[in-house]
Amino acid sequence: TYFVDVILPLPLSKTFTYRVPSFANRITKGSRVVVQFGKRKILTGVVAKVHTNPPVHYEARLLLELLDEKPSVNKFQFELFQWMSSYYMCSLGEVMNAALPSGMKLSSESLLQINPGFSFDTSEHPFTETEIILIKTLGDGSTLNYNSIKEITGIKNIYAIIKSLVEKEVVLMIEHVKEKYKLKTVKIVRLNSVISLNTINLEECVKALEKKPKQLDLVLRYLQKIPLIDAPEKNIEGIFKSEMLKDASPSSLVTLIKKGIFEEFEKVISRLEKYDGLKATITLSDYQQKAKSMILNQFESKSTVLLHGITGSGKTEIYVDLIKEVLETGSEVLYLLPEIALTTQIVTRLKRIFGDKLGVYHSRFSDNERVEVWKGVHDQRFQLIVGVRSSLFLPFKNLGLIIVDEEHESSYKQHDPAPRYHARDTALILARIHAAKVLLGSATPSLESYFMARNGKYGLVKLDLRFYKSPLPELEFLDLIKERKKKKMSGPFSVKMIEALSNVIEKKSQAIIFQNRRGYAPYVMCQDCNWTPKCPNCSVSLVYHLYKDEIQCHYCGHKEKMPMVCNNCSSDQIIAVSYGTEKLEEVLKEKFPNANVKRMDLDTTRKKLSYQSIIDDFENGRIDILVGTQMVSKGLDFDKVNLVGVLDIDRIIHFPDFRSHERGFQLLTQVSGRAGRRDKLGNVIIQTAYPMLQLFDWVGKNDFMGFYNHEIAERNKYHYPPFYRIIKIILKDPDVVQVEQAAKLLATELVKLFGSKRILGPQAPIVSRVRNRFLMEIYIKLERSKIELGKAKDLILQKVRDNKNLKKIGLVFDVDPV
Repeated sequence: TYFVDVILPLPLSKTFTYRVPSFANRITKGSRVVVQFGKRKILTGVVAKVHTNPPVHYEARLLLELLDEKPSVNKFQFELFQWMSSYYMCSLGEVMNAALPSGMKLSSESLLQINPGFSFDTSEHPFTETEIILIKTLGDGSTLNYNSIKEITGIKNIYAIIKSLVEKEVVLMIEHVKEKYKLKTVKIVRLNSVISLNTINLEECVKALEKKPKQLDLVLRYLQKIPLIDAPEKNIEGIFKSEMLKDASPSSLVTLIKKGIFEEFEKVISRLEKYDGLKATITLSDYQQKAKSMILNQFESKSTVLLHGITGSGKTEIYVDLIKEVLETGSEVLYLLPEIALTTQIVTRLKRIFGDKLGVYHSRFSDNERVEVWKGVHDQRFQLIVGVRSSLFLPFKNLGLIIVDEEHESSYKQHDPAPRYHARDTALILARIHAAKVLLGSATPSLESYFMARNGKYGLVKLDLRFYKSPLPELEFLDLIKERKKKKMSGPFSVKMIEALSNVIEKKSQAIIFQNRRGYAPYVMCQDCNWTPKCPNCSVSLVYHLYKDEIQCHYCGHKEKMPMVCNNCSSDQIIAVSYGTEKLEEVLKEKFPNANVKRMDLDTTRKKLSYQSIIDDFENGRIDILVGTQMVSKGLDFDKVNLVGVLDIDRIIHFPDFRSHERGFQLLTQVSGRAGRRDKLGNVIIQTAYPMLQLFDWVGKNDFMGFYNHEIAERNKYHYPPFYRIIKIILKDPDVVQVEQAAKLLATELVKLFGSKRILGPQAPIVSRVRNRFLMEIYIKLERSKIELGKAKDLILQKVRDNKNLKKIGLVFDVDPV
């Protein structure tokens, strides 16, 4: 008898052993299986080990089903999963749950069937007319799902009926398990082979249909598309039924199929677009060629190289040339990007070069599309994958190069749920597993990566010239306090910004306005008593969204209608305070009625193709002013952008976090880089209440080294990365007293382990309540040079496991928080 240890998609610290039935004799490590866990749960698990040892403490249940003839998860993925589980202090099941696309997990559907022991004659319960109809329908041994029950009864809310029948022991609820992923099929029509292979038969067929004009029209339409005389083999492929029926009679086609003139069959097709366009090539400039040679030289001795290239220096062209070389060796390439917004523009460029070797993987794809990409990598149809952080989990077999573009971006960090991994750091481990190389690229590298490069752990290559030798944009810092005193403000905009926007529209160029707050207004307020609506579940104000006329919580999703009167004093003087991207869009449309103003933020890009649509419109000049959040700052390349306006930068710079100045420098440099591409000089206007801040001087001079030297000295002085590693522990509980007591208890235990200088907290975070759970935070700071991180984590987890008072509290471990 064989047994298997199965990883379940649950936050459990161990695998579970199941007995292998006879039908699954070809089961191997990495295969997906269906198992029962507990009384009712049916789960998709992954086999971690096949062996002959039964479990000691419980009787092994049988596997319900084997889903894979060949393993879906390979040895390289297992090694990565194990590392992530250990490093990020989470369970293997949580890693697997994040790794497998939803379409590769099972969905279960509740079905209703008659209880075999039920009889009208012996039942003591009275039944309603609707219940009797249902019982009779189920009486023939059939099962019904919820939708079928709704159709039969004509009642939308059917749960009361089901509950009543279950309580009367008339019906049983059973779980029907099905795999979510389905092959996509289309209906194809072709001429009967007997007719198509003989010209005489074809002529007779046409003659016979002379008095049936609609049917004859369909045959002639088919012959126009499939040239039987010149290429009879094309008839085997046929054409889509939907194409045949454009402006045609469906009944005529049905008749032709019945007569045996046409044949109809189903064909499995890919959901992923095929590229049929012309192939493009790129030519590197001498300067880029030199940088590429330096990267290759560095790869001789270093597995990781940092390419520090200023905005607009042509890093993408270097990436493309390196990708071509790696693909020619038969290896795979993973090209990581921080945002879906970036994949849209870059994928279009890469498709022209690599065609159908390229696969794209991100969350805007449907479940089925993501499974097809997974299978495409598994079957090695895709050699190049462009994707966001989740593409690290794909089943690569021969990875040669990983490119992490915009490596400084905080979007590479997964915050919830576990594993709370950083894609850049995980990419380094994935590369080590495959013996591959990693190229990190950024105009504003993270301090950690630059520190590693300066200390010789990574190679370092610099690109100091912009492509086409276009000049860096001019930056102007407008003093908001002075502008307000001089009454030179028009709503959220200075008069100078308005003038610059007018100039852009007059010259038919384009502008980007950056504001890192979506929604219409960050909050609404009563003018009479200052009452502000707050989220009932979280300690934050509700954000006003005009297009839905509602106030929302951006933490838990709570929504309410915009209040007409104050809850506190019943006044109707409710106003929207400050400016989100939605309100800025409205203001700009009022000020420039002849300009086309559009917005790019989370609200306008929820649909799958919405990013592409906005970017295409902007690229083709159909948008004059683009208002957006951080999405507009990330790597987008547009020729006609002459002006970038930055609002409310002070909120980012003065946020209470040790990385706030680093984020401010990166964001301002990146967003400024959108202005003045090719041979044009761009203009950047930044509105701030602190124009004399040293940070702005570094940004204005594009002085990364000045900023780096100052910031790295601060990090060293105050014990922050890259000199120290940080583990953040978040405690959550609906009871504020309990969570505070638990946090103090845990902090005391941690001080005993590591000393008081290495422990910060406990303290409540800025947002101290989310989803009706109060939060407390503890930070552990560990020297890179003195303390072994793995042992420290084991000690922390042991303390948590040993303390009964902590078991009732929700605990989250965030290693290397961003």
